[in-house]
Amino acid sequence: MRVFADFHIHSKYARATSPNMDLENLSKFGKLKGLNLIGTGDFTHPKWLKELKEKLKPVENTGLYSFNGMNFMLTTEISTIYTQDNKTRKIHHVIHVPSLEIVDQINDELTKIGAKLDIDGRLLLNERTSVELVEILVKIYSDTLIVPAHVWTPWFSLFGSKSGFDRIEDCYKDQTKHIYALETGLSSDPAMNWRLSSLDRFALMSNSDCHSPWPWRLGRECNVFELEKLTYLEILDAIKKKDKKRFLFTVEVSPFYGKYHWTGHRNCKMSLSSKQSLKVNNVCPVCHRKLTVGVEERVEELADREEGFIPKDAIPFKTLLPLYEIISFVTGTNQLYSKPVIKEQDKLIDKFGNELNILLNVPKEELLKITNERIADAIIKVREGKVKYIAGYDGVYGRPVFDEEEFKKHEEEQKNVKIHTQKRLIDFKGL
Repeated sequence: MRVFADFHIHSKYARATSPNMDLENLSKFGKLKGLNLIGTGDFTHPKWLKELKEKLKPVENTGLYSFNGMNFMLTTEISTIYTQDNKTRKIHHVIHVPSLEIVDQINDELTKIGAKLDIDGRLLLNERTSVELVEILVKIYSDTLIVPAHVWTPWFSLFGSKSGFDRIEDCYKDQTKHIYALETGLSSDPAMNWRLSSLDRFALMSNSDCHSPWPWRLGRECNVFELEKLTYLEILDAIKKKDKKRFLFTVEVSPFYGKYHWTGHRNCKMSLSSKQSLKVNNVCPVCHRKLTVGVEERVEELADREEGFIPKDAIPFKTLLPLYEIISFVTGTNQLYSKPVIKEQDKLIDKFGNELNILLNVPKEELLKITNERIADAIIKVREGKVKYIAGYDGVYGRPVFDEEEFKKHEEEQKNVKIHTQKRLIDFKGL
């Protein structure tokens, strides 16, 4: 059975999340995307848990649940904020378990240590370390899957430049033995993580971390398995063993698309590659404040391998882009919720079943029967990795560029940024 799974999502009870993030919309749009397994997200929140208990039906002997023809795994994200080595640490974790009974035990234990479950769908634990969290979870259920979330994001992650660590063992200490996988996040992909030999023993997972259920958010990154039987323990075992026969590949967006790939300053509209930012000592040439160090630069800082290295047991990946965004950028719409773009997207999905099938499999000649050549050509370019991107930085999404002339114009602008940066730095040093 081929399984497309997005484990990291949020409910309508999480901050800055769409009110449409409910089981009805997740199951509906998950099918349009091509997913057949979705994480519930936010199982620590009392109101969301009440809905899960009322609506989800257990799938017998699997550790999974179903609703409206969609499979669900019980998941949540927990944030630990604490001080270690005289630095504030902010680490997010995606938690996976196989039963509502275990969820109740986890929530009871977290309440005992002072957690306020009803404030936010993404639970915040103040002054509780990542080590303590893992100890609590595995004591309740030894096969809890604990995955450090979006491990390179600057502000809230294991390797984050603002609040993270340089080594996994520094974060989890003796509990590192219970960590089997890492989530790459939108601003990095497996190839970037392969540059750290210390990460070879961990499976690399990809999820959307979506805050709305639309197909251009839900499943934009996901994990693909081939399983004889779809169960919680079968998925856990495939991940723990990095079994390439069962854990086939991950679907990624280009890291350039992510909001924190390059170093920069959103307010100053200043984005710099790792090489450029190092030349200015990570000081913004415009406002002279510290830049937000991007994922590319942070990986470069910790890497002990050259670009292009592939570990022998690495799980492969495919780089895609949501269908809506392909159509949007090709047609020059560049806005969310455009009715013409949604109409074109839905026309393709109605014909070919789901979005992931379109992005991964449908030949160009079949696409041309439904859509125009520019859109069909763009889909194939994304599939074949022939798209160039303008990098995201400091909370600003990157974007694809399908027009060669437009990309050349962008490159010229980057050259001007480089000259501008050098001039500003000289002026700054001369103050």
